[in-house]
Amino acid sequence: MVDFWSPKCEPCQALMPEVEALAAKYEGKAKFCKLDSAANKRLAISQKVLGLPTIAFYKGGEKVAEFSKDFTMEEVETKLKELLE
Repeated sequence: MVDFWSPKCEPCQALMPEVEALAAKYEGKAKFCKLDSAANKRLAISQKVLGLPTIAFYKGGEKVAEFSKDFTMEEVETKLKELLE
């Protein structure tokens, strides 16, 4: 799971504790990464990240799901559980 965020994105900052809690809950079961989109614009663009916050799931090197802007952490966790099955 990759959390695309930016230091200037208030929704990203508000979501960060929930993302960190999810990472702690699933530690050892899934890999969690954060990507500062402001500092890594080319990478964010190459991944077609059009808005923040964005959470993307990758499996086998391929993007398999993405949540952008208006989503809940419950939706994210449901997708994570589905991908871990």
